[in-house]
Amino acid sequence: MQIKGGCLASAAAILVSACVYVPRSTLVYDHECKVMAKQLVLEGGQVAAVQHCENQGCIALIVGASVVTAATIVVSGSIVVVGNIAYWLERKATCQRGS
Repeated sequence: MQIKGGCLASAAAILVSACVYVPRSTLVYDHECKVMAKQLVLEGGQVAAVQHCENQGCIALIVGASVVTAATIVVSGSIVVVGNIAYWLERKATCQRGS
């Protein structure tokens, strides 16, 4: 049983990587206002791969990588939502003035 748990932890550690998610600004075409507008999207990236660990060390690395990934999703996701609302309000105000 001890060997199976160690193999499972090692396999999981090899597959799990520390990922971060960051907001990225892009331009999209607004058909209604006929202008290019800014929009934020979440972009993921790998920071480090978990390799060559044993037993409790693997668990700590997996938990740490999961916490980092979850934290960046929450923070960056909030930035994207608030930013897109601001861009939408700006776009609607500009479009109505142009009409």
